[in-house]
Amino acid sequence: MKLPLQITFRDMEPSPAVEARIQEKAEKLERFFGDIMSCRVVVESPHGRHHKGKRFHVRIDATVPEGELVVSGGRHHDDRSHEDVYVALRDAFAALQRQLEDRVRKSRGFVKAHEEPAYGRVLGLLPTEDYGKIETPDGRVIYFHRNSVLDGSFEQLAVGTEVFFHEEQGEQGPQASTVRVAGKHHVVG
Repeated sequence: MKLPLQITFRDMEPSPAVEARIQEKAEKLERFFGDIMSCRVVVESPHGRHHKGKRFHVRIDATVPEGELVVSGGRHHDDRSHEDVYVALRDAFAALQRQLEDRVRKSRGFVKAHEEPAYGRVLGLLPTEDYGKIETPDGRVIYFHRNSVLDGSFEQLAVGTEVFFHEEQGEQGPQASTVRVAGKHHVVG
């Protein structure tokens, strides 16, 4: 980290053991995500006067080149596990690690993009041989098998039926891996 780790205790006495655990968890994160510029951790016991049933709240503010990440955990009134400060710390640092992993995936382009299905019309059907062909708006012909038609609706298909499909390369050329009949209100732009 470019700036030293900041640890604050609120409504509770500072604890060298808790500080050591925070330091350990922050160092572990820094080994995997070297771009952390600063990290502030606040540990509080909002019900400090009670000896039984107090739940710890941990807030972590981490600054990375793309912005600030914030984790604020432990205020769940029904989560009794946060009566243990070490469990609250574990959960907060795990949440921060997930945020950092998401940032890394996005920066490397590993975020799943949901591809829109292609559109076409049934060009021909050979029910005795369990396959058909789809013609795309650009004139390409795509083969599909009976088992590729969703909802078992191969028998309901007719020449001219509008369909959506996902294309893949098969042994004989392009083929549709899934075929779904387009809804009544589908408009092609």
